[in-house]
Amino acid sequence: MPKAQRSTEEIEAVKEQMLDHALELIADGGYKGFTMRKLSARLGIAAKTIYNYYRNKDEIYLVILTRGFARLHDKCVSAGRSGQHPIDRVAAISRAFVDFGLEQSNLYNLMFTWHVPKFNDYVGTPMEPVARVELDAALKVSTLFVEAIKDCAGATPMSDGQVRFFMIQLWTQGHGYIAGINNHLLDYMHEAPRELKDQLVDSMMKHFRSDLTE
Repeated sequence: MPKAQRSTEEIEAVKEQMLDHALELIADGGYKGFTMRKLSARLGIAAKTIYNYYRNKDEIYLVILTRGFARLHDKCVSAGRSGQHPIDRVAAISRAFVDFGLEQSNLYNLMFTWHVPKFNDYVGTPMEPVARVELDAALKVSTLFVEAIKDCAGATPMSDGQVRFFMIQLWTQGHGYIAGINNHLLDYMHEAPRELKDQLVDSMMKHFRSDLTE
């Protein structure tokens, strides 16, 4: 009797499981140390089975990133809806960004911290289309910040340079805190660094408001 074909939902579940285990392997041994052989051993299946779903380790890596940026974007969009005033929306999005970085540390580190291949590394290779999808997903997050910041300008529009400066300023402040938590560096500087999260975001927004009026 022929084996019953998996449903679309079952196939997606298998692929998700592969991505979750791949992320754990990359977190443990780095991107260069990650191999399809290690993933197959982790899953207890033959390596050729993985190739039925993904072409190579680069595709797995890029799909993990794409999935991560999509999740981050959705989280920030949802948070932004809670803000009544444009500045409140920027604050809510910034807070959601920090929360994501702390809650999804391995995924965040892969997306923003670790030295791993970027889009330009795939230009001119067979993986460029997959990398383009990942880049577009990543840029949606920065565009969300940019549009929220633009809305804060009111009757006096900001230049593109000003908007991007504010976006980079907010991101680097949040990222520095996330990185310090995730690599445990802040544990040596404060007895409970996670408790500083709200104070940090409030301080970021205080300076942002001040800079807007200058």
